[in-house]
Amino acid sequence: MLPYALKTKRLLFRRPIRSDLPWFTKYCLCGRTKYVGGPFSEVQAFEKLAAMIGHWELRGFGRFVFLDRATERPLGHFGALQLSVSEPPEITWTIWDQKDEGKGFATEAGVGFKSYAKQQLGLSTLIAHVHCDNSASRGLAERLGGQLDAGAVPPSWMPSSVLYRFQLTA
Repeated sequence: MLPYALKTKRLLFRRPIRSDLPWFTKYCLCGRTKYVGGPFSEVQAFEKLAAMIGHWELRGFGRFVFLDRATERPLGHFGALQLSVSEPPEITWTIWDQKDEGKGFATEAGVGFKSYAKQQLGLSTLIAHVHCDNSASRGLAERLGGQLDAGAVPPSWMPSSVLYRFQLTA
């Protein structure tokens, strides 16, 4: 098992591993993925988790799986994705099971990751593309200090999105 890269009051963060696949697949198959292009098939879930794992090798950073500190049960993922070096890294997040929503886990994960991104990765800016109808994720982006960039053109892979910019401070 990989060591925990980050700990918060209720959460542990580690790189994604093969045992996350059943948890992640369950999330990918459900309708809660509608704002990120889903639902997805089992094959697509496998490919997406493999890409998360591979991103660490290719970029040296990536998305963490965060776990309940008390039970070590995976709750979701939060971290940086950088498909193109022409843009700042993008933070992405998800709570994998609906029963874990509304408990502040995503906010706690976001605060922890932003600190990690500044201190460990030396990043000063992050972005987030959020589906314009995803009020929960838009609210989280704003709680985490994201500023809506009203003039940003949505990317072709997410045409119904808005862009938030995050300036990381000490």
